[in-house]
Order: sequence, then structure tokens, then C-alpha cells
Amino acid sequence: MVLWPSRDLLQLNIELPVKNSRRLSYDKSIADVLDLTIDEAADFFSENEICSILEILKEVGLGYLTLGQPLSSLSGGECQRIKLSKELKKKGEVYIFDEPTTGLHVSDIQRIISILNKLVDNGNTVIVIEHNLDVISQADWIIDIGPHGGKKGGEIVFEGSPRDLINSVKSLTGKHLKMYLSDS
Repeated sequence: MVLWPSRDLLQLNIELPVKNSRRLSYDKSIADVLDLTIDEAADFFSENEICSILEILKEVGLGYLTLGQPLSSLSGGECQRIKLSKELKKKGEVYIFDEPTTGLHVSDIQRIISILNKLVDNGNTVIVIEHNLDVISQADWIIDIGPHGGKKGGEIVFEGSPRDLINSVKSLTGKHLKMYLSDS
């Protein structure tokens, strides 16, 4: 028999947490909890601190990972998103992203754009070096360096908004952005 401060554990009255006006009883083992995906864990836990962390991980597209998943099993992109999730609550920072959409699926590009916008909305400065027209079209301010790459580049050919970029005669990016936006 296990005793705790001179009482039988079976006689203890333990307050269980409440979520959505319902008292929770945990019917899962530690192994069961570690097998939960982040999406499932967000529904399982009621503690605000835990739920807010899980929501941020879901926001960066990692809801499918399990809580017990070893870090060594994560891809480079998943590791980067975990790092990025830690930055989403910060304010007044400067972030530089070098082609963050390279190799990403279209749906992941939209998620990256959303995350970049959230960083800006939180009062951060975000500088993105990018060739993806989806990202370029969402920028607040563009500095287009060209007119080409390598030895034929390196000059600022345009500086301004995406709306103004599409009318720039010097910018190849503007020409491509104009075609891209007219096709959308």
C-alpha cells in the first residue's frame, strides 16, 4: 500500500482540470500522449500555456508531428519551422530570409507568406530575398537588383511597391510580375 502524508492514495480527492465546462479525466498513458499528433494534443490538453504552444506549431504547419517524435527524424524544413514558431511571439526584431520558399509545395508557400505577414503584423522588420512571384506580389516594399544576375547584375533597377514595380521598364521582375498578376 502506498501512503502519502499518512493517507491511502485511494482516499485522495484530486481536482481534475476543466476544459469547455467539462471535467477532464486523463485516460491515456504517457506512451499514448507521446503518440498524439500536435493537432490531437491541442484538443487533449486544457492548460493555456501548453495549448498556445501547440497552436503556434499548428500555425506553422506541424500539426501532423507527434509529441514523442525524435528531433533526428525531422526534415530540415520541419526543424526550420520549429525555430520559426519560437519567433512568432516576438516584437521589434529584424529577420532576414534568403529564398525561404525554395523547394516548397504551393500550399507551404502560402503558409510561409502567412507567417511572414504575422511577423510584420507583430511589429517586426522582415527582409526577404526571393524570386517567387507569390512572395514578391505580397511585399510592402521591393528593391529589385539586376538587370540580370552575375556580372550583368548588381545595380538597383527599381525600388518601390509591387504595384509600381509592374510599370517599371527597367525591371525584368516587374515584367514577369505583371504577366503573373494578369494570369491570376
